[in-house]
Amino acid sequence: MQDLTLPRGWRVAMLLPALVVFLAFWLMPIAVLVRISGNGDAIQAYRAVLTNPRYLDSLWQTVLLSLLVTLATLVLSVLAGLFLTRHEFRGKSMLISMLTLPLAFPGVVVGFMVIMLAGRQGLIGDLTLRLFGFKAVFAYSLAGLFLGYLYFSIPRVILAVMAAAESLDASLYEAAASLGARSWALMRDITLPALAPALIASGAMCFATSVGAFGTAFTLATDIDVLPMTIYTEFTLNANVATAAALSVVLGVVTWGVLMLARNFSGPSVGAAG
Repeated sequence: MQDLTLPRGWRVAMLLPALVVFLAFWLMPIAVLVRISGNGDAIQAYRAVLTNPRYLDSLWQTVLLSLLVTLATLVLSVLAGLFLTRHEFRGKSMLISMLTLPLAFPGVVVGFMVIMLAGRQGLIGDLTLRLFGFKAVFAYSLAGLFLGYLYFSIPRVILAVMAAAESLDASLYEAAASLGARSWALMRDITLPALAPALIASGAMCFATSVGAFGTAFTLATDIDVLPMTIYTEFTLNANVATAAALSVVLGVVTWGVLMLARNFSGPSVGAAG
């Protein structure tokens, strides 16, 4: 068998661009953030941040909102992705294109869409006013932010579900059905275990995106106190650079921890499944 191992010089040359990008756009900025956040006493700085009720509430709201968005996205994406994978119908390609259209929109545009839907002059408010006599407005709350995050999270997970579902072995379903397995048993024992690596990986990315998303939160930020907005407020309005840097590091650690857990649980089959 021919040895395809590249010479050491070529391996270094191929790895060098990735190392430069990693150093310039991750390691150095993180090092600067940690230095600024320490402000001469790193332990005291992070103790102050992690014991401040306002910052803790902002952190928990951010994590809880991101978890809810991730769970809702996974449920809706599994249902839609499996349906689209297993059924052929006229206009399917157009429907898939429409479902993935939000991938092209920045967060600010998604925020304006939520305002047009659930804002003071939005469609939902007009409908509830005509039907029930009051105007339902929730675009500027966590419910509106949940809707916005859900909107741009679903396309990513649907694509992962469809890619994984297309590789499922149909003979497994035939064998289980011949033994009398019902639809729910097929979903529980075959489909979900097979999709698990792709769901864990895409769910982790969904969570990470929701935790750090700023554009949509900034557009809707009337009664919203999520961590990206708290960092923005501390940096721009309060000129508290050290606290903003410390909160940024905390946000990064939380996101990194979730991604690391997802990688450990999903295993090396993520690439094959997704």
